[in-house]
Amino acid sequence: MFRSFVQVFALLCGTSFLVMASGLHGLLLPLRGGVEGFSTTSLGLLGTAWAGGFITACLLAPRLVQRVGHVRAFSAFASIAAIVALMTGLLVDSTAWIALRALTGFAMAGSYMVIESWLNERASNANRGQIFGLYMVVNFGSITAGQLMIGFGDVRNGTFFMLTGILFCLALIPTAISTASSPKPLTEVQLDLKALYRNSPVAFLGCILIGVANGAFGTLGAVYGAATGISTAEIALMMSAAVLGGALMQIPVGRMSDRTDRRYVLACVGGAAALIGLMIFAFAPHNATLILIMTAIYGGLAYTLYPVAVAHANDFSDSENFVKVTSGLLLLYGFGTMIGPVLGAWAMEAVKPEGLFAITALAHAAIMVHAIIRSRMRAPVPIDQRDNFQTAHSERATPEGVRLDPRAESAPE
Repeated sequence: MFRSFVQVFALLCGTSFLVMASGLHGLLLPLRGGVEGFSTTSLGLLGTAWAGGFITACLLAPRLVQRVGHVRAFSAFASIAAIVALMTGLLVDSTAWIALRALTGFAMAGSYMVIESWLNERASNANRGQIFGLYMVVNFGSITAGQLMIGFGDVRNGTFFMLTGILFCLALIPTAISTASSPKPLTEVQLDLKALYRNSPVAFLGCILIGVANGAFGTLGAVYGAATGISTAEIALMMSAAVLGGALMQIPVGRMSDRTDRRYVLACVGGAAALIGLMIFAFAPHNATLILIMTAIYGGLAYTLYPVAVAHANDFSDSENFVKVTSGLLLLYGFGTMIGPVLGAWAMEAVKPEGLFAITALAHAAIMVHAIIRSRMRAPVPIDQRDNFQTAHSERATPEGVRLDPRAESAPE
């Protein structure tokens, strides 16, 4: 494992700075926007714009990288992200932020795809699992570190905008000085909606609804926290606890799904997430400790649904189609994250701040009902014929990240 780590050390360092900057900026904008009096709808559109830019890059970045090369493309993407971070500190305007947030989403997806293609080049069948595991640890750890930085300063001044720009620039250095040769061209995404639905209706609809819920909470969770009156540091801890809860719960939930019908697992976890969301909506807690506990439980449930849905889809797919199926589901998830923030913002303005969790509860309840209905219409794949569950982080996943997954070993290049 140490040898694998040495081979990809520079790439993982660049990833760490990149994700740290993304986590800091993603939490900073809604908090500063709330202080500036931006409407909840405007703050929700920040998430929609980011997701739109991210999806666009997944479709267009492969051609751009093929034209200018991996190093130049990554330098351009990271530079754009740094410039945008600084501009959001200079142009404190909701309309400008929405447009700039789309650029950030585009730049981040392009950056991830370049890094992940390099990691794929370094990975072999012998060490792919180790490299993938290290990459996931870096992702979860870095976004947590970036979010927690918010608790050590004042969002009303420009310090965090400058710090975000610095972190994006730091992400350039390990890649720029690396002697690694440029990898193969990036994979171009093919989205076949009919084939995806025929393969697994549960995963098809489930990934969209999971995107709706995760996009709503990921974008507006900080706005909800501010409305409850908890401190900025507690908001950062709340958002980080949700992410870490999801990371920790993936292992037990994944093992459970390997031993039984994954649709039952989706139904149970989705139902539990809906219940927690309804409890937050109904009781509207304002005690910081209670909010932290409930959102950590919520994150532990909500952020485990996507990898289970992907595993279920791949149970019904040939191994050589793993990349195609998983990449398609990733885009469906992205479309859901574009819808979720708009719905969440509407509920928060029309009802109350806790209306955010009414939207997530509806999405999770729909996953539960659909999974139960489909479980009675189609027999599950026998346990001995399934792929093993693999942890995943859907928020920053790209088609190149899909190729890094150990389950993609048998897929054709």
